[in-house]
Amino acid sequence: MLLDTPICDFGWKAPDFTLNTPNGDAFTMSENLGKKGLLIMFICNHCPYVKAIATRLAEDTKQLMAEGINVLAIMSNDYENVEADSPQNMLRFAELHGFEFPYLVDEDQQVGKQYGAVCTPDFFGFNHLGELQYRGRLDDARLHDDPNREPELLNAMQMIAGIGKGPKQQTASMGCSIKWR
Repeated sequence: MLLDTPICDFGWKAPDFTLNTPNGDAFTMSENLGKKGLLIMFICNHCPYVKAIATRLAEDTKQLMAEGINVLAIMSNDYENVEADSPQNMLRFAELHGFEFPYLVDEDQQVGKQYGAVCTPDFFGFNHLGELQYRGRLDDARLHDDPNREPELLNAMQMIAGIGKGPKQQTASMGCSIKWR
């Protein structure tokens, strides 16, 4: 089912969490909330929308991390019913696309529910205080690779890193619904 993300609730405070990678490495949100902010992404392996943007996502997040903006990705789908999203497949997907950010398993789906994540991909851009400043899409290219794309997420996170606030105009991300239990 195709869904759009809600409009950004500017200033909403990010709930803290600790999740593990498929290899068991723990990441705590508050420990990753850097001086330039934090991007939290809800993604999965099987979604055609995530697959279509994966290369651009890897490139944009690599640039953000090089600029000191922290990035975490979370997989909240019920992988017992969607085998393609299993932790082992998360490792393969991340390697295939060159993801350099931690890709975390939301085993009990609590983090996805706390954040109100609705689809994959769903982007949450926070400033250094943990206040939501971006809830938009990756870019305007949609499912296509377009060399003239407008990298909206990249631009928004750079703005947040610079002034602590995100753009007032944001276009909702769209993608597959999260597969809840």
